[in-house]
Amino acid sequence: MSTASKSYIEVDPQCSVLLLDRDGVINQRIVNDYVRSWESFVFMPGVLDALSLLSKTYYGIAIVTNQQGVSKGLMSEEDLQNIHHAMVQEIQSAGGQIHAIYAATELASDYPVYRKPALGWKPAIERDFPEVDFSLSTMIGDSDSDIAFGKALGCNTVGLGENLTKNIADFHVNSWKSLLSKYAIDVH
Repeated sequence: MSTASKSYIEVDPQCSVLLLDRDGVINQRIVNDYVRSWESFVFMPGVLDALSLLSKTYYGIAIVTNQQGVSKGLMSEEDLQNIHHAMVQEIQSAGGQIHAIYAATELASDYPVYRKPALGWKPAIERDFPEVDFSLSTMIGDSDSDIAFGKALGCNTVGLGENLTKNIADFHVNSWKSLLSKYAIDVH
């Protein structure tokens, strides 16, 4: 359900950036655990086709993800980098692009600067995408912290799935296929 009067997501290919959470958005979330290796990484249905299409629509695409499993000692920084490398390769093979990945490996209990919804990654996004207009950019997430992060940046926000407890996203969809219908572009 939308809390705004918008009926579609407005994008300007010169200055719009698509920001994505990872677990629950790009890959299937492992309940009460972490994706610790590439072997446990499973893409969400329709995400590869969607990212191929959206890569032609947005100025840039970045992943903003909380990955405290590293600080908990459940995986190494190298493990996380290997997962991201393989993920980007698969997305590129399907015709999509990921231009940057911002991974907060801090513990939630350590007053983190980079964990969503904190805005620690904002300067890096502005540096990596100097033409970014957050008001024409989009944050897609499956948790309240993802949506709060997008709202704090001034982005359009899309809640994907059923994990959101607050109804603050501009759009809410249950699948990548239904998400694509929110764009004023030909998706066929």
